[in-house]
Amino acid sequence: MIDASLGRAQREQSYSARVIRDVLSSLGAKLGLAWIILMIVCAVFAPMISNTHPYLVKEGGEFSSPFLEHLTWIDVALLVSFFAACIIWFSLKSIEGWKRLSLMILACLSISILSAWSVSSPRAVIYDQYRVGLGSGEIESAYFAPIPYSPTDRSRDDPAPLQPPSTKHLLGTDEDGADVLSRMIHGSRIALGIGLVATFTSLFLGILYGGIMGFYSGWIDILMMRFLEIFESIPSLFLILTVVAFFGRNIYLIMLIIGLTGWPGYARFLRAEFLKLRQQDFVQAAEASGLPLSSILFRHMLPNGIAPLLVLSSFGMASAILVEATLSFLGLGAIDQPSWAAMLNQAVGPGGSIAIWMATFPGIAIFFTLFAYTLIGEALRDAIDPRLQQQPN
Repeated sequence: MIDASLGRAQREQSYSARVIRDVLSSLGAKLGLAWIILMIVCAVFAPMISNTHPYLVKEGGEFSSPFLEHLTWIDVALLVSFFAACIIWFSLKSIEGWKRLSLMILACLSISILSAWSVSSPRAVIYDQYRVGLGSGEIESAYFAPIPYSPTDRSRDDPAPLQPPSTKHLLGTDEDGADVLSRMIHGSRIALGIGLVATFTSLFLGILYGGIMGFYSGWIDILMMRFLEIFESIPSLFLILTVVAFFGRNIYLIMLIIGLTGWPGYARFLRAEFLKLRQQDFVQAAEASGLPLSSILFRHMLPNGIAPLLVLSSFGMASAILVEATLSFLGLGAIDQPSWAAMLNQAVGPGGSIAIWMATFPGIAIFFTLFAYTLIGEALRDAIDPRLQQQPN
């Protein structure tokens, strides 16, 4: 009797709730999510954790906040978007999950555009001016971040670069004298941004292209499949290198190009799902009712065929990070922004000497990130596999 009641209650749960519950019950997924959450915290609150500019300065009896004055539009966009997303998700629980997610994405995009338009670039500042002011008495007091270095501080405290870990620089310094820990904290932004932007771009294009192929089939499917095969025959890394050579090493362009070259896999998966769903009674009933194509594809078929794409997207994030790491290691990644893979490239010093700390810490961070996405993908795959849901009587 108890087993029957539990089975009935489990069947009454929504599919998404069951999948989330099964994913969170996996130890691997918990570890992966813990690492991703740590990366999100570092990315959002990076200027609060590691910054040259003090939170608060008292000078001439007046208080000022150099920290706020030197926030970039990216800093503002991430901070405001994070709190806006939390408010939307936790305060609008009566709205369906996918609608809340859509509102969160729309709010974050709007905040980012508004921040880029309204927040001016911070003025230049001479490093150590606050510490010099404290020493001379011009500044009465100053309150610094836990890590009082910005990722762009070059050769300020030490006369020589590539200093090993010490009490002043916990993870050492790079070839320019910048603090490695500070660059790793700020570098989490690129690691997360690459995965999210590239994967969502690929997912959007794959859903659109694969949905049309799977729904229409016939000669439309044949022609579109031939184009997809031709596109897949072009080496993606070669294509990315070509774009970088023509348009320069812009991190946002690299994110977009990685996404534009990764959609064929999603299109193939969704095409296979739609070919199966095309024969289902509810799809044929929707067609007979005269519903528009957009409603049939995205309201009736997509929710029933998107589960494999979610699994693939988790592995796609890891793949996108690996591609960016390859580009940065080859010296073709971001120029003016900290990147974990670029730090690996800097591990080789003059004369072929290797700075072990420069190779170890960024390498571990990249490994943990790839491993975290893989663990989450494995848990998602197990959660949506119907064969694993069949419990023995």
